[in-house]
Amino acid sequence: MALIALMSAGGSPGVTTSALGLALSWPRPVILVDADPTGARAIPAGYLKGAQLPTDQTVVDLAVSHRQGTLAEDLPKMLTPIPESPARLLAGPLNHYQSRALDGLWESLATVFKSLERTGQDVIVDAGRLGLESFAMKLVTQADQALLATRTNLPALVAASSWAPTLRESFSRTGGLDSLGVLVIGEKRPYPNGEVTKVLGRPVTASLAWDPTTAEVYAEGAGRSRKFTTAPLNKSLRAAVQSIQASIARSQAALEAAGRSTR
Repeated sequence: MALIALMSAGGSPGVTTSALGLALSWPRPVILVDADPTGARAIPAGYLKGAQLPTDQTVVDLAVSHRQGTLAEDLPKMLTPIPESPARLLAGPLNHYQSRALDGLWESLATVFKSLERTGQDVIVDAGRLGLESFAMKLVTQADQALLATRTNLPALVAASSWAPTLRESFSRTGGLDSLGVLVIGEKRPYPNGEVTKVLGRPVTASLAWDPTTAEVYAEGAGRSRKFTTAPLNKSLRAAVQSIQASIARSQAALEAAGRSTR
């Protein structure tokens, strides 16, 4: 199906929680990529409850593979299974210094990720916060669906609006403006999705429910209640998966139609 990338403009809107929740709700085999340049390793520290993942199986090690011309072959060796799910994790850098080694990797890695569609695999990327040193922009702009995650309060929308023109320009240059959308976390708290679209100039592709109790499971590895499966956040994650897939399908159909019209 696709390469999907999530990012934020500032604060902590829940990019990692959203990316992880989408990966665990995804109907096909999926790779979750930690491309956050801060080196926070939020998934091992949170959802995996402090698990010490192998330090020789991270995205940084793929920079060596890239130089050696073995990127596609070595990628499967760097993936760690996420317990009780078909998803696998490509762990992020151990610290922010390591992120500097990734600048030359992202564009080639995007090509490898997109080639996985032939094998029935998808990729979801947690790109972290825009504007940080070594942010993976060359990966994000190659995504089949890129999502600017934001809450709907005024500080969040002001931060997102400061980046919206730059993002629109970046995606326009690569011919991928149709792939840029918004992921709303907590619609009508206080503003509805229609207002978000007006402010950011891009459509809301999907919305996630405001559900802090369930979010703690993904963010901190908190215990699951008996109603976890039917919790508002999880219901909205399943709906978001469908919305994202539908958005990608529309974009791909439009590209195919455009290609046929030029022949």
